[in-house]
Amino acid sequence: MILDSNIVIYSIVPEYENLRNFLKEKEYELAVSVITKLEVLGYHRLAQDEKEILTHFFAVTRKIPISEAILEKAIYLKQLKKMSIGDAIIAATAILENDILLTNNEEDFENIEGLRVKPMKSI
Repeated sequence: MILDSNIVIYSIVPEYENLRNFLKEKEYELAVSVITKLEVLGYHRLAQDEKEILTHFFAVTRKIPISEAILEKAIYLKQLKKMSIGDAIIAATAILENDILLTNNEEDFENIEGLRVKPMKSI
């Protein structure tokens, strides 16, 4: 399962215990696009304790690099639909990895052929 950046962020928020429990279940192998690491750790208001927790998360989670195939698919997706570069790369990664994308922003990923989305509200 590919985790969207918002899932990684919410996973450290105390109110989202259900999300943390879901991620710990190990029903799915968890992975992130390297763009998720950039989006999450690059946030300018990240507190030091949050940075430490998230840095550890990325250290133990599979990170999928941006390959030429992912880049080409992301370009294609951006040509079809208005979306951020990060969302295009994350969607392309999930499609090419043939994996489910877990997100809290399912509307950002609507109507993308070949993309399987699991909304956070479903867990």
